[in-house]
Amino acid sequence: MTATSAPAVGDTLPRGCQTIELHISDTNQLFNAMDPAPFRERDLDPNAEEFIVGWARELHHDRPLALVVHLDREPVTPETAATLKDAVRKFFQERARVTRLKLRQLFRTGRLSMAIGLLFLAASVVGGDLIANALGENRFAGVIRESLLIGGWVAMWRPLEVFLYDWWPIRREARLYDRLAVMPVRIVQD
Repeated sequence: MTATSAPAVGDTLPRGCQTIELHISDTNQLFNAMDPAPFRERDLDPNAEEFIVGWARELHHDRPLALVVHLDREPVTPETAATLKDAVRKFFQERARVTRLKLRQLFRTGRLSMAIGLLFLAASVVGGDLIANALGENRFAGVIRESLLIGGWVAMWRPLEVFLYDWWPIRREARLYDRLAVMPVRIVQD
């Protein structure tokens, strides 16, 4: 059954949007039963969140998203649609905010790790040179110098990992939550 063949309320779906369709008996299934807050402020049920986010990840990132909720038993009213839209938007806005906070914390950790790593690398180079000069130019001195140099570069592994690889999946997740926070929500009576 499509959104146009059954009674529906809520936002108008923009042309060319990609729809995430969810079938439930009543709107309570969408919300976390452990959260005592009113509907507009409640967290989504973890299974509902996983379903919506998982489906959104599979869709093209350059086209708008829309959520179509098919209700089996509960009557469809404009108030229900407005409440659901507000709850979904607030939930994903908060997820985007928390994800950006996580990204800022990662960069803060990366900067601290980079400073520590650079200091350790410098100390390893200087220490290796001092030990090699004290022992003279022989194989043992060369092994110690190279070992300290390798240890210094290994200390740089984590900061480089943060700045080269770790940040972009978190940023992509924040962008996805931003898209989910602004998607139109439509409820269809099945």
